[in-house]
Amino acid sequence: MPRFSIIVPSHGVAGRLSQALDSVLGQSFGDLQLIPVCDAPDAPAAAVAAGYAERDPRVTPVHSQPSAGLSGARNAGMRAATGAYLLFLDGDDLLLPGALAALDARLSEVAGVDVLYAEHERAPWWEGEPTNPAAPLLAGAPKGAFAPVELPELTGVQLPAWSAVYRRAFLTEQELVFPEGLFTDLGWAGLVGVAAGRIAVLRRTVVRHRPRRQGSRLNLPGPHQHTLLDQVERVLSRAAGSALPAERTGPLFDQLFAVVLKTASRPERLLSGHRAFFRRAGRLYRRHRPAGHRVPGGSLGVQHRLLAAGAYTAFRGLRGVNRAADGAARRLPRPRTLRTRLRYARDLRRPLDENLAVYCAYWGRGYACNPAAIHAKARELAPHIRSVFLVEAGQEHAVPRDVEYAVIGSRRYWEVLSRAKYLINNANFAEGVVKRPGSVHVQTQHGTPLKTMGVDQSTYPVVAAQSGSFTRLLGRVDRWDFNLSANRHSTQMWERAFPGSYEHLEYGYPRNDVYYTATAREVARIRRELGVPEGKTAVLYAPTHRDHHTGFEAGLDLEAFCAAAGEDVVVLLRAHYFYDRGRSRGSERIIDVTAHRSAEDVCLAADALVTDYSSIMFDYANLDRPIVVYADDWDVYRETRGVYFDLPAEPPGLVARTPGELAAVFRDGSYAGPGAAALRAAFRERFCQFDDGRAAERVVRRVLLGEPPEAIPAVIPLAERIPAPAAATLVRS
Repeated sequence: MPRFSIIVPSHGVAGRLSQALDSVLGQSFGDLQLIPVCDAPDAPAAAVAAGYAERDPRVTPVHSQPSAGLSGARNAGMRAATGAYLLFLDGDDLLLPGALAALDARLSEVAGVDVLYAEHERAPWWEGEPTNPAAPLLAGAPKGAFAPVELPELTGVQLPAWSAVYRRAFLTEQELVFPEGLFTDLGWAGLVGVAAGRIAVLRRTVVRHRPRRQGSRLNLPGPHQHTLLDQVERVLSRAAGSALPAERTGPLFDQLFAVVLKTASRPERLLSGHRAFFRRAGRLYRRHRPAGHRVPGGSLGVQHRLLAAGAYTAFRGLRGVNRAADGAARRLPRPRTLRTRLRYARDLRRPLDENLAVYCAYWGRGYACNPAAIHAKARELAPHIRSVFLVEAGQEHAVPRDVEYAVIGSRRYWEVLSRAKYLINNANFAEGVVKRPGSVHVQTQHGTPLKTMGVDQSTYPVVAAQSGSFTRLLGRVDRWDFNLSANRHSTQMWERAFPGSYEHLEYGYPRNDVYYTATAREVARIRRELGVPEGKTAVLYAPTHRDHHTGFEAGLDLEAFCAAAGEDVVVLLRAHYFYDRGRSRGSERIIDVTAHRSAEDVCLAADALVTDYSSIMFDYANLDRPIVVYADDWDVYRETRGVYFDLPAEPPGLVARTPGELAAVFRDGSYAGPGAAALRAAFRERFCQFDDGRAAERVVRRVLLGEPPEAIPAVIPLAERIPAPAAATLVRS
């Protein structure tokens, strides 16, 4: 039997779950059972947990349906637990280094206690110093094990479930489980506190709680606030049945009703039924008020008396319930001129156009990427929706003639933004764009993240300095309703990098549909248009942007590479989209395709890809063609930019560290050999999960046509997909 069973519910925290599990498995004390509780075998977190279980026999994943809530997940973990003591950890929190060793030592000192309470730190989700809210409560505890009556203020109600360790046999004997519904921590802590016979305290922080940016769901308005009283009644009834002495019931009563009054005094949490909540709370107060109970002093004491008397009208007056609940003024947008600004404000008061969609790609660089692919499919499946593409002044030529567009900053630009029902972008709309109620914002993204993104960039000074205000970034994230993902890895990283309340659409990237729909004739046509000589092996060289460089640097002598790689090799040079051109002089064997509108066309034309750390590798992998990673400065890039996984350890093909190694793998053909193919297959399994040629259709049906999730076409299994043929394949056949 292990010493500890650590139960980790993981609903909605797949992006941070690996950090939580690592914090447990990395403990110096290893006598443990780790139980991640996942929604279902195919849920995002389940894949993370399964990977850990394959590597470590101490990991025992279990499943609990989301409808069972946090209480159901914890109870499922308890049923699977075999440890002598139970410890609960939220899926986005961390067990601090040395925590288990300290807990084990303390449990040995106070053998047999039912509950060991410990300190925890609450880390601000973004900036600021952590706090230790449990420290004042635990400061006066006796040094050894003690009966709860010796410190009646320690009822457990003021502590979360993960700020204590519980003897499993005690929980079984007392038939204690997490009560159903929200506020389950309150009910659990109260029930455990009532039942415990011997307790002890560890004056050390063991858990780092990392609140979500969105805050706790318990603070949101809604009818669920009424379930708080269910938990309070459950605890007080258990206390009454246990015949606790008055010195214990008094603090328990006061702490429970401090929570009740906090909710009652915030009308914004109770949008309806405020009077019913107050009346029921008053009945509970009068029924369970301990004999000889002394009302607190000050304003809190006044609230106690009004609740006991059922004086709802007076309570409303005391708390200023007649004030407006929202109190927030909408931030004014910032169009360039006052006249345009006033027109935009006026247009925001007009009804939304239910049949208007606005698209933008790469901050207005033209008709490209996922927005263009969705736009094209919308014209086919939803022709009743008028579509307008946004472009920068001077980029009008980058929009096909039959596509309606508006120039960014113009009067028409602000007009369509103010009225559009649907707003679709692969970056972000301007700071001043207002998210109107009823509008639908779709963030399509424009790549799979290898490098850190969003708020994860904050710890990398060079990147953070160029990123601008993270506060403003998160304000833009708050406009998103949907966020596209091409693979489970992306879903998890977006959750971390862009914390928000949007819904993930694991539909694949629409721009990648063409990799499964293009024909041999189209591939040949694109090669002719790009100027690829017939019979040559076209190698696409696509290096990524480096934040520590001030301009484009090829990073490789392409002329020397061509000379060393073989006479049949030509290079298609495509610089990052930050640069208009790749700055290549051009030659018969080097074709600069940086300015070509479609990255997808360039990929279709290429027989192989050479890149360093560009996300183009994830898209190109859909074609199942050779990829070589040229990682000559991986250590520098990793330290200055930050990455989500070790690319050289899990590459899509062979890895070259020097120009000589790169040329050699093409000269001897190993870039396309069995070893490279095996690496590519594993990479595709992980990162080509949802790209199957129907991503754009799924987005249009779900977002623009409003079809339910169950009606959306399922993703075709990877083994059944047929990528567009490579030119080299056509020549051989």
